[in-house]
Amino acid sequence: MEIIFIRHTTPNIEKGICYGQTNLDVASTFSNEVKNILEKEDFYNLDAVFYSSPLLRCKKLANKIAKNVIFDDRLKELNFGDWELQNWNDINKEDLNVWMQDFVNVSTPNGESYIDLQKRTVSFLLGIKEKNHQKIVIITHAGVIRSLHAFIHNIPLKKSFDLKLNYGDVLKINDP
Repeated sequence: MEIIFIRHTTPNIEKGICYGQTNLDVASTFSNEVKNILEKEDFYNLDAVFYSSPLLRCKKLANKIAKNVIFDDRLKELNFGDWELQNWNDINKEDLNVWMQDFVNVSTPNGESYIDLQKRTVSFLLGIKEKNHQKIVIITHAGVIRSLHAFIHNIPLKKSFDLKLNYGDVLKINDP
């Protein structure tokens, strides 16, 4: 099965703010970013099944490039819990340091850990594999893409951030 991941376009939020599952709108550069994505692949005529995170920054992109999109909550970004919409510099330093020492296994306050995110995204992927699609497109978030890329390639989650993803990036993977 070929998987085409698309990271959402630039969200409408200032730099330095922690966000994950906050339902942010897209930045004013959205139209140009969509144009750039469509230059990488003709998604309009692609014979594929389209899946997307239901968060607005993904949903808007999905609805621009596909007619029939299946939205799935398991494709949402990491839930940062109490840290959502806080400036990273304002988060309690002790809590932040504990989390940063082991973000794979440690949950944010009232949020989730990276391993929690991977468990739900892998659940999604294994369910999709049972459908025997030849090609799927997943419009989602960097954390989701990295976690699934790590799973497919047997990379430790801690190393998954070696995969650099900009807004609007397209990543193709063949999953045996």
